[in-house]
Amino acid sequence: MDANQSKIAVVTGAGSGIGRAVAVELLRAGWSVALAGRRPTTLEATAALVPEGASVAVRTDVARPEDVDELFAAAVERFGRVDLLFNNAGTFGPGGVPVEDLPYEAWRHVVDTNLNGAFLCAQAAFRQMKEQEPQGGRIINNGSISAHTPRPRSVAYTATKHALTGLTRSLSLDGRPYGIAVGQIDIGNAATDMTARMETGALQANGEVAPEPVMDVADVARTVRHMAELPLAANVQFATVLATAMPYVGRG
Repeated sequence: MDANQSKIAVVTGAGSGIGRAVAVELLRAGWSVALAGRRPTTLEATAALVPEGASVAVRTDVARPEDVDELFAAAVERFGRVDLLFNNAGTFGPGGVPVEDLPYEAWRHVVDTNLNGAFLCAQAAFRQMKEQEPQGGRIINNGSISAHTPRPRSVAYTATKHALTGLTRSLSLDGRPYGIAVGQIDIGNAATDMTARMETGALQANGEVAPEPVMDVADVARTVRHMAELPLAANVQFATVLATAMPYVGRG
């Protein structure tokens, strides 16, 4: 990170899993972090993991434009600017449901959270990063290996993650004139509550159910921090970090 650059981050989905791990990693590295999520108690638990860290917890439903506006207003009021958005909030939706049985409400919830929420947060970040002095900042979108290769019965999640890649590319292009660098991290089988079932058995493309290896979520957090602390003249456009032996390469 540039010596004179402020280190102010907004992390969505910061109350658990990857979001919590990344927020803690940044706080321990000296960043100030606005912690966003739908449950204040889990955000407070994240903040408590690093007592010396400078953080503010903001209850946020990323699918609600007014919540996103309040999140960025709170971050700027507390810290003065925004240098990083880790666009992490997401949901898998109901697992194992055939396409023909997936309720529209479930589809809409996944789209609203994973795609619309990512857009709204990126839009708010663009507005702030263009106006602040010095201008610019970085956005890192949390994609997934499902942005490349789907799992069975994951149509809503997979569709949104493919769309997120398009969002990343478009934002990256549109951010160039303003010093806004945009990249994406695609993660496979980080050990969180969301992936707990992987170790006991996950549905494979051939119809079998088989356990899958996982990796320490701290390894994801360190990768995000590396991406975040590059000078704005450099960008990791796409990064893939995954459990080494998981069935991704050649999946299907």
